[in-house]
Amino acid sequence: MTRARIPAELTQGPFGLREARAVGLDRANLAGRSWVRLSRGQYVWRGLLSDPEISLRAALQRLPPGAAFSGLTAAWLHGLDVELRGRVEVAVPNGQGVSARSGIAIARRALEDDDVVTVRHYHVTSICRTLLDLSWRLSVTEAVVFVDEALRKSLVDFSYLRSWLAIRRGVGGTARLRTAVDHAEPLSESPMETRLRMLLVLNGLPRPLAQVRIADAAGGFAGRIDLYYPDSRLGLEYDGATHHDSLAEDNRRQNRLVNAGVRLLRFTAGDISQRPAEVVAQVGAEMRRPRAA
Repeated sequence: MTRARIPAELTQGPFGLREARAVGLDRANLAGRSWVRLSRGQYVWRGLLSDPEISLRAALQRLPPGAAFSGLTAAWLHGLDVELRGRVEVAVPNGQGVSARSGIAIARRALEDDDVVTVRHYHVTSICRTLLDLSWRLSVTEAVVFVDEALRKSLVDFSYLRSWLAIRRGVGGTARLRTAVDHAEPLSESPMETRLRMLLVLNGLPRPLAQVRIADAAGGFAGRIDLYYPDSRLGLEYDGATHHDSLAEDNRRQNRLVNAGVRLLRFTAGDISQRPAEVVAQVGAEMRRPRAA
């Protein structure tokens, strides 16, 4: 079997038929397994598909001036914890004539000058504008997940985000983002920790403190708790995948916290997503239970 010829010039990124013909390949050659058709007349070497930026570079070749990556694509470029999969999301200024593009989700937006920034050489909606666009289409809890992460990673701070919102009153999504900012907690260390906190708050329980350091009887460090109700000395922990890898140390830490007078409840992702009412009931009941003398 003859091995397919793969010119080095075509292994750097997306290319068109003109570039392929310039190195001796025609449309029939590009129908082979070594190549992937991205859109009409646009191809990429299969070996590059593991690079998530390939879809961005391919989209750039088919977008008009003034377009900016937005939504989840912008969130990924800003460094938020999302997977770059599915259609590339792009914001196009109102009045820009652009038709649908294969593999690209196009949204028309009234973009201000400061709504677009440059990230890794790409035009991208700013972190504030990205959070606004995401809040528009997500639940309050999921909007808070993104805001928490943006604050924790110092992509934006509370004061700037609040001032940015103040001058955009009436813009679609600002009310939802303002609510998310009111609930935000930059000390939250994971999306599931945020979801646990929001589950409690949205069901009428007080907002717990986040990432609280607990001292033992001698004033030493007993441990740090994900979520904490100081009045009832109740700590809440989210057990993620890493918990199983550090079970022995977690058990020792839990013993130190219990000895320091802290009551602990531990929850998993399954508890939060599949048994939310039970989680709220357990926390509420433990908060009402009298503390030991």
